[in-house]
Amino acid sequence: MGISIPLKLLGLITCSSLLMACGGGGDSNTDNGGVTPPSSSLPRCTESISPLLVTTSSSIRFQTEPTYVAGQSSAIIANILNRDSQNLTFRWQQIDGPNIQLVSQNSPVLAFDAPTAGDYRFSLHVTGSNLDASGEIGINVDPASSAILNVRQDHQVVEGNSVSLRLGQQSGLSAANISWCVASGPDLMVDLSDPFRPLFTAPTVAQDTITRLKVNASINGNPLSDDAFVLTTAAPAISSQYFDTPVARTHAYRPASPYANVLAGCVYSNQLNDSCTINTLPLIGQTSSDLNRETILNRVLVSHDWMGDNFAAFLAQMDPNSDFARLLQSVTAVVISYDVRPSFYWVVTGAIYLDPDDLWLTPSQRDTINEAPDYRSNFGDDLNFVMPWRYVKDNQYASLGVPITVRADRTLAQINPDLASLLYHELAHANDFFPRSVHASLTGPRLLDDYSRRNANKSLISDQVSTSYPLMSTEMMGLANVRFLGAAANNVQKAYQPSDVSTFFSTDIASDFYAYSSTREDTAMLFEEAMMSYRYQILRDVAVTNKPAVLTADTLIIDWGQRGRIAQDSLENRAALVIDEILPELDGISLIESLPEPIAMTQGQSWRQTLATSPANAQLKGQNNAPTNDVQPRFEPELHLSGDRHRHPQQ
Repeated sequence: MGISIPLKLLGLITCSSLLMACGGGGDSNTDNGGVTPPSSSLPRCTESISPLLVTTSSSIRFQTEPTYVAGQSSAIIANILNRDSQNLTFRWQQIDGPNIQLVSQNSPVLAFDAPTAGDYRFSLHVTGSNLDASGEIGINVDPASSAILNVRQDHQVVEGNSVSLRLGQQSGLSAANISWCVASGPDLMVDLSDPFRPLFTAPTVAQDTITRLKVNASINGNPLSDDAFVLTTAAPAISSQYFDTPVARTHAYRPASPYANVLAGCVYSNQLNDSCTINTLPLIGQTSSDLNRETILNRVLVSHDWMGDNFAAFLAQMDPNSDFARLLQSVTAVVISYDVRPSFYWVVTGAIYLDPDDLWLTPSQRDTINEAPDYRSNFGDDLNFVMPWRYVKDNQYASLGVPITVRADRTLAQINPDLASLLYHELAHANDFFPRSVHASLTGPRLLDDYSRRNANKSLISDQVSTSYPLMSTEMMGLANVRFLGAAANNVQKAYQPSDVSTFFSTDIASDFYAYSSTREDTAMLFEEAMMSYRYQILRDVAVTNKPAVLTADTLIIDWGQRGRIAQDSLENRAALVIDEILPELDGISLIESLPEPIAMTQGQSWRQTLATSPANAQLKGQNNAPTNDVQPRFEPELHLSGDRHRHPQQ
């Protein structure tokens, strides 16, 4: 079965309804009309720069900055004499000095913020073919001056991959007085449409190559500068028909996993030319019927260890009912990488791919995530309505929004609403394709072969839902083709007003507009909303509104809206069917009947005003609605529109 889906397109287009299903995380509300932002050649720096200092320990060559300052992002770059970092494994540790949170300890570039002045020392262990080397390096960190520029974060990237840097915002610093230049390394074409966030594609290199960028700015008449270091590493020629654009360097989160040597090659590799067999990488549930978390963690592939650490902590502390442990039985692997955006499930590999923006807990962890935008197309620009959505609890946003400019920690409880809803959605896709009830009967030799047979027989759960309880609105299906699949809007569709769409949608049995994009997404949306309401008493809002020139919570005016639509009587049987098939441990009908009754929004109010739709302090159908104990300041999350965590292919 020949399939060619460029990986970069996974961020622009979602998944074919036959082979892939997507959901997302991260800052996904950016819409630039599908136009690639402008890039221009970055000038070379004219001022002289101090060269990196070179220290050799054993066969390891360390390059250190001329000076280090407390509180400023810094780096130490290592390499093995006469060898590139390709196919080498790096492991850094701090052995002396005030404690530093290391978030890139598996990279040749150790990026860090030293908290205070003083002496620091690090060890590095490098292994590879015919190599086992260890070395140490010490640095001295100076006290912080009154004002500094701070570029986050130095890192290693694969040639051809997307790169983002982030200049910390501070009082007195404006975009108008920021300038960037290349101090050393290859010429670069850089998008500086936001000078606080330069974007570029890592250059093609024949060997490991350091690019040094410098930013200059003036704050209150005080000229300041900072350097950023990007190590671009060479990679083998791309031969994969599946991953045909560069992917980040990843490694097994559990090095001793029995699958450590096959994970990357089977699920995230530019050399993957055929799907691995189920003998090589079976579904987790095919190897064991227990819900041991270590069995799951043995299938986790990461670009940074903190991603696996946080995922492991989430499973240990935020899955009391073992929902995710059960649902994960239907995947082959979990890939968490700084360049995955948006999240998705892919039957070609049987894996789910998670955007780490839903997993970071500290600003340093967030610094490692690529900010290259998940660019939007202009699908649906000719339509006269939008359909926003949000998750709420106790008349507040359930999600904790933290702007990229704010350096704040998050707790597992605070990331839970976004990560749980994402996992319920993506794992609904995996279980739609391969529920636990069929694991024993899968014959392969590849999952694709079993999928082809199940699809031909219309045996997927989503097939059962669409057969037994089909969506009826041809108007909404046509509008979904425009909004999500890129079809051109006809004159009738262009003329529809919010009141028309309200009638089409509210009288049918979909939980969300996005359900009309495919039967697979219909099933995933039903499961996601039902489980979020049942497990967390977090309710999903959906509405039909106007389409103002500037979309905000204040400018969107409700024509029709509903909180907790999943409990609508007309949706009950189809939602119960999905739950019974995906999580048979639960009784679908009883679960749906236990959910709070839907609440209508007030026509004419703004999206912001309807946040307080639920009766204050009401006990809804016995659910625990105790106020959330959240002592941190809350930032309003981004405005979300239906389908904005998802992509569809250009057709």
